[in-house]
Formats: sequence, C-alpha cells, structure tokens
Amino acid sequence: MSDSPLIERRPLVDVPEELADMNPRLAQVLVQRGIVRAQQLDLSLNHLLSPADMPGIAGAAERIAAAVQADEPILIVGDFDADGATATALCVRVLRAFGATHVDYTLPDRQRHGYGLSPAVLRDWLDQAEEPPRLLITVDNGIAAHAGVAAAHALGAEVVITDHHLPGTVLPPAAAIVNPNLVGSTFGSPALAGVGVAFYVLAAVRDVLTRNGWFTADRLRPNLAQWLDLVAVGTVADVVALDDNNRRLVAQGLDRIRTGQCVLGISALFAVAGKDPRQADSMDLGFVIGPRLNAAGRLEDMRVGVACLLADDPAEARRLAIDLNRINHERRAVEQEMLASLSPEVRIGALSSTDMPRPAEPTDWVIYNESFHQGVIGIVAGRLKERWQRPVFVFAPENPDDGDAPEARLKGSGRSIAGVHLRDVLVAMATAEPELMCAFGGHAMAAGVSIERRQLGQFRHLFAHEMAHHQARLPERAVVLSDGGLGPDVLTLDFAETLLNCTPWGTDCPEPIFDNLFEVIERQSMSGGKHWRLTLRLRAPEPGGSTLTAPTDLATFTAVWFGIGDRLPANRYLHLAYRLNINHFRGQQSLQLMVVSGQVA
Repeated sequence: MSDSPLIERRPLVDVPEELADMNPRLAQVLVQRGIVRAQQLDLSLNHLLSPADMPGIAGAAERIAAAVQADEPILIVGDFDADGATATALCVRVLRAFGATHVDYTLPDRQRHGYGLSPAVLRDWLDQAEEPPRLLITVDNGIAAHAGVAAAHALGAEVVITDHHLPGTVLPPAAAIVNPNLVGSTFGSPALAGVGVAFYVLAAVRDVLTRNGWFTADRLRPNLAQWLDLVAVGTVADVVALDDNNRRLVAQGLDRIRTGQCVLGISALFAVAGKDPRQADSMDLGFVIGPRLNAAGRLEDMRVGVACLLADDPAEARRLAIDLNRINHERRAVEQEMLASLSPEVRIGALSSTDMPRPAEPTDWVIYNESFHQGVIGIVAGRLKERWQRPVFVFAPENPDDGDAPEARLKGSGRSIAGVHLRDVLVAMATAEPELMCAFGGHAMAAGVSIERRQLGQFRHLFAHEMAHHQARLPERAVVLSDGGLGPDVLTLDFAETLLNCTPWGTDCPEPIFDNLFEVIERQSMSGGKHWRLTLRLRAPEPGGSTLTAPTDLATFTAVWFGIGDRLPANRYLHLAYRLNINHFRGQQSLQLMVVSGQVA
C-alpha cells in the first residue's frame, strides 16, 4: 500500500455562533468549505443572485426578446461537452416555450471543426438549413470567436454571445456579450457554467417579454425552474466551483430529478445506467449522466446528446439514452486501449498506480501516439495525472489522414496538480518560443494546445524546462484530505442522510471524507477480484498512542473498496479514509462506507 494516497486531516476550525446549534461534526465540515452562515444553507431560489449585475445581459435580453416576438429564425450554437449540450437544450426548450417557432441548433464536431463558433460550423449547418438565421446565440462558447462572428455577419445574422470562459483583450464584435468574467464584472458568481449563464439570460428575456405584454392567457408565462435539471447536470459535469449560487441551482435541479420532474432524457440516462433518479445526488450528475453525454462529443456527434435532452417521447428518449450508453462504453474501451499502449503488461480494466510507474524525466510526462483518439486525450491525461501526481500532456493527431508529415498538426490536452498553473506554463513556453504552438488556452488545472508534429520534441524540452521551476514543490504521493474520524454515535445512517441532504457536493465544496482505524472482520471479492466488500469493526487508538484497543462498539460496518484488486492488504487492522454512502436494496436503506484510501494500521 506504499502507493496509496496519504491520509491527512484538515485542521480544526472555529465554528461561528450562528451554526453552534448544528451537529458539531457537520458544522466543522461546512465551515471548512466556507459555509459559515445559515443563509448559505438556504438552497431555495429566493437567494439566487439577481441577473441585473450580469454584464451585457440587458442588451442581450432585449435583442433575443425582439427575435422571439418577431418570430425570427434563431440558431443556437453550442459546444461538444455536457455543459454545451445542456445549455443548447435549455435554450431550445425555453425559447420554444416563449413562443418562438423558428429555433434550430448546431454544435461543432470535435475533429472537423474544433471548439466553438467557427465559419466551418456555419457552412456545414447552412448545407442542411432551410433558411439562414437572423439571430445567432452562442452558449458555452463564443468569447474568442472572432472569425465565427464575422462569418455570421456575412450571412446577415446578428450574434449574441453567452459564455463563461475567460475573455481575451479584444472581444468579438457581437450585438451583445454576456459573461460573468468580463473585465469590470460585479456579478457575484463568476464560477457559473455555460448553462448557468444561459439560464440567467433566458430569465432576463422572460422579464422583457413580460414587460412587453407578450404572455397572455393563450401564451402562458413559463416557470423556468422546470428546466433546472438541465442546469444542474451541466453545472456539475463542467466541474465549476459550487459556490453558494451554483449550489442553489444544482440543489433545485436535483430536487426536480428526485421527484420525477426532469426531462425524459435525463430519466432515460439514469435508467440505462441502472441508477434510481429518486436517490440522485450531485456525484451521479458528474459520474453517471455527465460522462454519457460527454462521450457523444468525444467519439461521435453531440447532437445525439442534445436530441436525448430534447426528446418528449419516452421511447425516443430511451433509444437515444441507450445509444449514449453504448458510446460511453466505447469511450471507456478507447481510454483503456490508450493507457494499455503505454504499459503493455497492464490488464485492461484493472489499471492501478503500480501498473504504470511515474517516469523520472518530465519530457516523458508529454505523451504522443499516432493511434490516440483526440476525443479521449483529456481523460487519459487526467488518469495519468492522478497516477503520477505530475502535470501531464497527451497528444493525438488532429487529422489522422495527414500521416506523419512534419507540418501535420497534433492536438494536446493537459491536466495539472495543485501548485502548477498549466496555462501559465504554456504562456511561459510561448514567450520563450512564439512559434512553438499554433494555439493554446485553458486554466490552472486543464489546458488545450495545438502544435505541428515537428514541434513535439521542442514542446517536450520547454515543458521540462518549466517543470524544473516547480521540482521542489512536486509531491511524491497523492494526499487525501480527511475531515477527521467519526465515533460510533455519528457513524450512522442518519448522519449519512444529513450529509446528503444539507447541500450538493462538488468542486470547491468537496464531499466529506472521514478516516478511522478498523478491524477487518470479513473480505468478499467483487467483479473477479477488482473490487472488495469488507465487513469492518471500528477500533480506537490508546490516548496519546497508536496501540489498538478493544472495539469501541460491537456494531459492524459494510465498506466497498473499488479498484484495489490484488493490492488489498491481508492485515487484520487498517487505517481507512472513506465517504459515507446510503445503499438502497429491495426497499431497504443501509449505511455503506466507500473507501478512497487505506494503509496498514
């Protein structure tokens, strides 16, 4: 177990008086995540931030409302990930509910078009369209689409950009740009996902239409909350920070999913994944629904994902969900093949950190293989980053038909660890050699890049040069941050339900992890030995020491340890870090511990 992440406890913090009446363990968890006031736990829409402070929203709302009232042809241009797909479906559904009858959408193909609004996307859409748009609305993209906006103008269309990505110094000449990260923005939630920005814009459009007297007894004013399930999925899947505002959006969307009020496509995706939406939590949105939507954009066509979210016929929704599930299985197979190509002795489906030891030289943290699929390189980079605890770039051919020509382009995707800002690394590399990259972008933990094949060696060299500046701060092992130990009075089903229901968990508001010493009473292998089910009894150390005493309680606990395989220690006593989970089986609920790391006690 020497390769398992270290278990470190978060420092104790003072609990403010406002939370003093709360369960003290829960209060500690919340305060450590910046939740220090009772109002932050009020997840109703009453405390949602007002659209008024969103830069550019007034002009965008007026222009879109005018298009709805004039029934102009409107084209939504989305993106090929779950955020872009949910934002696209949201806009199509809501604009049609407003009364617009000429609403269409298109999305870029990852390999043919690249990211976002581009002249090529518009050309391909026009080949199938009956009429050109009068208004084009981007969702989850557009803030850097200078050529795309120019192409739209050439068609006689105005453009409204809704995006959440960081803007450059020069903005496209759109009719309106809505982005919480524009320079000078005072909006209180810059972490909004693309679908969140779209939701705010549509709320502002509805306000304009209401003032204009557009809604009548025959054209009812829709309640936008009915589509918050789409907002919740896109927000969690895009791994944006769950600040107070995003937690409210996600909580409201989850409530709709749990009560069976979500769009048919989301229900169908839960069904094909074998999950009960009535017990849905934010982790399900990120690890069950999000990957199935994302897979379409990675390997095939994200139109399948949007069509699933727009389906109003149960049979059609199920058919599309089954297709998305198939694509996701293919994505997993491609991912495993790519990882296995780096270590031929790896057993497919049972990869572990010991299967692929970390290369010593930073040049080898930049991976390229001509057989790699560019739609999966980001996932592979993330897997290697987790195994090696190092920043990693993975490259694939941009166009496999170009062969090994020196000028052929490669697409790269990078993932980083805390303390190494990946975009800053690329900026430094570009400063050192301006001709190195054709294009790049991203943020601290993830980045994308395009280079010519002949520049791969120089990219590796400059990357290694930059990593030398961080060498002293690079960790030897991953660390799991624990919220401390739980006594038998708290290690209960009731406390697990309290954690589940108090707030959605996610980025910057991570799901609580606890750690304790346990005696292993029984072991049962699962999936041919890949996973293990354990029966545990809580143990306690002697005060001031580490000697194990008699059980603190006669009760036993069931735990599941995924992916541990043959590395499960045979020892009787283990120090385990775990999440609390509620197992639903045959109408019964029971507490289950989900092990995330462990050491011999």
